[in-house]
Amino acid sequence: MVKIMNNESINKYIFYTILAICFLATGGIFVKLSSLPPIATGFYRILFSIPLLYPFVKDEIKKIEFKNIILIILAGIFLALDLIFWNISFSFTTVANANLLANLVPFTIIPLSYFIYKKKFSIFFILGGIITIVGLIVLMSGKINPTLENYKGDILAFITSIFYGLFLLTVSKIREKVSALSIIFISGFGGGITLFLTMLLKEGVQYPHSLSELYPLLGLALISQIFGQGLLSYTVGKVDVNLSSIIVLAQPIIATLYSYFLFSEVLSLQEFFGMGIILIGIYIAKKNY
Repeated sequence: MVKIMNNESINKYIFYTILAICFLATGGIFVKLSSLPPIATGFYRILFSIPLLYPFVKDEIKKIEFKNIILIILAGIFLALDLIFWNISFSFTTVANANLLANLVPFTIIPLSYFIYKKKFSIFFILGGIITIVGLIVLMSGKINPTLENYKGDILAFITSIFYGLFLLTVSKIREKVSALSIIFISGFGGGITLFLTMLLKEGVQYPHSLSELYPLLGLALISQIFGQGLLSYTVGKVDVNLSSIIVLAQPIIATLYSYFLFSEVLSLQEFFGMGIILIGIYIAKKNY
């Protein structure tokens, strides 16, 4: 992994990571606007990104080693499973429960980094991570509905975080050798096939029938997949993946602000308090780098 040499550099790439999260957080908006079922929507998000990316990666992909292509396809399968479990979880639990549990990526990345890659963490990083998760709970707790009926969806949402963590870990290991755009392009084949087969089993053949149905899918492909996942994959090659997993916890802040400005949802004092705690936690965790 590329090591950050100075504080100015890491601040720049942390800004890019936050910008990537802003792009990714639009995903919920486009899914809400899409008239297609959720898994089909995820499939077209991947499918439409492939031709958009091809002109930018066509030369590099010819030089990538086969073993790295296999790893990238595996990363795409992880991302597809993340989208599948995430979308299905909404059928069994609340949006707030799913948002909270699906963002617990550090619970996958940090233990694997410690036990497999022997990564050591400072007290600042551990404390910052705990504070950030507490802030996330405070932010979402006013909307969380912990009931027995929701447990199935809650489990699915947490599984979502596991697969997204595996996606980020895999990408972090490949980024030394392959560009971010090529990773997103090649992973699209693994992810696209996985989503297509799942769509056939769960929803049948689905496709947009009009331009109004097409626009949200193109928005997902361009903004969420290419700009969001592409930029996050780029920064994973510059910022330690464990720190990235903590910063990703800020995504509910962005989603909450989008809801306020786009859908006129009222923000409570508790939500502002939770946002503040999350930002403090990220700042403390960043002291490790």
